Amino acid sequence: MKIAIVGCGNMGMAFAKSFLQYNLVRKEDLLLIEKNSGRCDTLRAEKTGVVVDTIGPRLSEYDLIILSVKPQDFSGVQDALRDVIQPRQVVLSIMAGIPMALIQERLNHKLVVRAMPNTPAMLGMGITGFAAAPEVDVANLRKVENLINATGRSIFLEDESMIDAVTALSGSGPAYFYYLVKAMVEAGRQMGFEDSVAALLVKQTMLGSFHLINTADKSLDDLIKAVASKGGTTEAALKRFEEGHLAETLVEGIKAAQIRATELSKG
Repeated sequence: MKIAIVGCGNMGMAFAKSFLQYNLVRKEDLLLIEKNSGRCDTLRAEKTGVVVDTIGPRLSEYDLIILSVKPQDFSGVQDALRDVIQPRQVVLSIMAGIPMALIQERLNHKLVVRAMPNTPAMLGMGITGFAAAPEVDVANLRKVENLINATGRSIFLEDESMIDAVTALSGSGPAYFYYLVKAMVEAGRQMGFEDSVAALLVKQTMLGSFHLINTADKSLDDLIKAVASKGGTTEAALKRFEEGHLAETLVEGIKAAQIRATELSKG
C-alpha cells in the first residue's frame, strides 16, 4: 500500500511512524506533505518517508490520503487536493470538527473515512473512533481499520454523529487525566513533598490503578470499596469529593466538550 499524509504534525507523524514500525508501508511508499519549510528539513533529516512541501500530481499515485492538517487549514489545501485526487483513492480525515459530507463536497470525492484519534497514539497506545461514508466498501474499510490499529485500538461507529462524543470522551480525555494528576501533585506539594516526589507518587499510583482496572475481575465500585474502608482516610476524601459534586462536574464538563464538538462540526 502507498500512503500519503497531508500535514505532518504530531498526530500525522504518529500515524506514519506506527505504519513503518509494523511494516504496513515502506518508506519509499510513504509521502509526507508538509508546507512548513523548517518542518520539512526536520522530516528529511529523520528519513521517515518521501518529503515534499506542496500537493502535486504525484499524490494521485497513492492508495490512501490521510488529512491531518488543522481544521482551519483545510480550506487552504482543498483546491489542490481536488485537482489531483482520483476516484479510487481513499481519504482518511483525522481533522477535528469537519464532517464527511463537507469533505466529500469540497474534494468532489466519495471515498471518505473520518476518524478521531487521541494523543497516546504517539506511543501506539491510542484509541480511535471512526466512521465511513456509505461509498467506502468493506475491503477498503478493513484496510483503514488495520492501519488505525497500528496506533493502538479502534472502534467503528455506524453513526458519524457519535464522532463528536468520541472527541469529547477519548479525544479530549487525556487532558482530563492530566488535570487530575496535576491537582493530585499539587495536593502532595501542599502536604510537604517536593514536586518530583509528589509526581512520582501520583504517576505510579495512576499506572498501577490502570492495570488493576484492566486485570481485576471487579467493577469500578468494587475497586473503590476495596480502598475505602469504613471511617478511613479514603472515605474522608471521597466524602469531600461528593460534597463538591466532583463526579457531576466531570460529567458536565465532558458533555460541554461534546456540545462544542458538534458546534464545530456544523461550522
